[in-house]
Amino acid sequence: MTHVFMDESGDAGFKFDKGSSRFFVIAAVEFDDTLEVEKTSVVIKELKRKLKFPDDMEFKFNSSSRSTRIHFLKSVSRSKYIVRCLIIDKASITKAELKDQKDSFYSYAVKILLKYSRDSMTDAKIILDGGGDRNFRRNLASNFKKELKSGEKKIIRSIKLMDSRKNMLIQLADMIAGALRKSRESDKDDKDEYIKIFRKHIENQWEIK
Repeated sequence: MTHVFMDESGDAGFKFDKGSSRFFVIAAVEFDDTLEVEKTSVVIKELKRKLKFPDDMEFKFNSSSRSTRIHFLKSVSRSKYIVRCLIIDKASITKAELKDQKDSFYSYAVKILLKYSRDSMTDAKIILDGGGDRNFRRNLASNFKKELKSGEKKIIRSIKLMDSRKNMLIQLADMIAGALRKSRESDKDDKDEYIKIFRKHIENQWEIK
């Protein structure tokens, strides 16, 4: 069984002249070992205490300083996980349904990432950030299990929603997704600095542009 933690960076809007993000990124962080899941969670919790952050503080890329981002990504650099990610240049999306309905675009993006991953994913326990419309995401999870069957191979064991504030590994997915989006949208000196720390963990990177 594999454990997969997913989160996104960027918004599902298409009003670029009013602040919508140009890129939308979903990162899936995958572990093959339950013990490694627990160990990595502990590493992140220990980092939080080392940095003297409150216990209920959540690591989020967009609200973290450069120093915190680097400390975080380096702290888990020795953990045994792989990253599969989808990077969408929203300027390339022309389908009206995806542009007009945020839920449809989010569903489309997650579905594409899972479809691309299914040849290498087996009996996966998937944890999605439960933020936003929980009813929508709950129905989405149920539909994915039905749609992503692959013959006799069991791709997905379960899909669950979890509060990212309580799950260290969804926070890891957020940090990775945020770093990937920054590398595409930013012109600042640190735009590629973070990716260099976790590049060795990237197993697959797909792009829609």
